[in-house]
Amino acid sequence: MSTEEPPRIEFPCDYPIKVLGRSCDDFESLIVEVFERHAPGFDQTKIAIKGSSKGTFTSMTITIIATGPEQLKALHEDLMATGMVNMVI
Repeated sequence: MSTEEPPRIEFPCDYPIKVLGRSCDDFESLIVEVFERHAPGFDQTKIAIKGSSKGTFTSMTITIIATGPEQLKALHEDLMATGMVNMVI
């Protein structure tokens, strides 16, 4: 049995975040707005957006430069508070 600690994240670092929610007209713009509040200046040209096969859900993968665990926690809380997000990975 291994007793090694899992690798630690060293901040600042590139940090991809995947957001999944129900598809609607405002979903993408609202998610980008939340990310801009917590990680201003992230590269919006590299956002990956994918719809589910039935069009019910949309997933967005956005990479930010994470500055610390507090930033990631606040971002997660604000994303979930939108009421449009089902999961943040």
